[in-house]
Amino acid sequence: MKRLGAAVAVFAVASQLGLAQQPAPRAAAQGPAGAGSAEALAKALDTRYRTVRDFSADFVQTYRGGALRTQSKETGTVKIRKPGLMRWLYAAPEKKEFVSDGHSIYSYFPADRQVMVSRVPSDLESTTPALFLAGKADIARDFVADFAPSPVEGTIGLKLTPRKAEANVDFFIVATERPGLQIRGLAARDAQGGDSTLVFSNLKENQGISDKEFAFRIPKGVDVVTNGSGK
Repeated sequence: MKRLGAAVAVFAVASQLGLAQQPAPRAAAQGPAGAGSAEALAKALDTRYRTVRDFSADFVQTYRGGALRTQSKETGTVKIRKPGLMRWLYAAPEKKEFVSDGHSIYSYFPADRQVMVSRVPSDLESTTPALFLAGKADIARDFVADFAPSPVEGTIGLKLTPRKAEANVDFFIVATERPGLQIRGLAARDAQGGDSTLVFSNLKENQGISDKEFAFRIPKGVDVVTNGSGK
């Protein structure tokens, strides 16, 4: 399945997920017990996230709803190194791979023997959630913060709405925990009304992930599609 159901995967490989347009929420004064205000949590999360140079994790991605009433569940691993280096390996039910080396994005579908190659969007072209994941956004500056139900049990849901209106991104929800403030998951709703959730486990930070992890070698014999045209 070539469609990327979860918001994070789309932000990572092409920033193409469209979210339903809704009015920006007013920031809540108080949230879950001990969480303080949404703005204070956003600032604390921003400070914490700036200390993370790289991380790796297992993930479970689910998608429900949409125009076709689709349901899917996928699993895999992810490695991210700031700024903007990412590798998403999907293991089940279908193998696929998405790699950003900072210059190009490679989307590899082994079953189709196809690799799609596109350039990494510039900061001006990227959505603010994409910049957030790449470590290039300032949470307090770029988002309006509010509390929302968390996609991960036992964590706090922080809803982040871009302060600058965007054509295809309204908001996303970060699942974080006290006191560590690790990002345990993300959730979003797409333009077709589908709900996407990404949950992390076995998360490791600041392991010194090498640049070699984000180098993609195009397999022999595959069809390479660049900017929408086959090679």
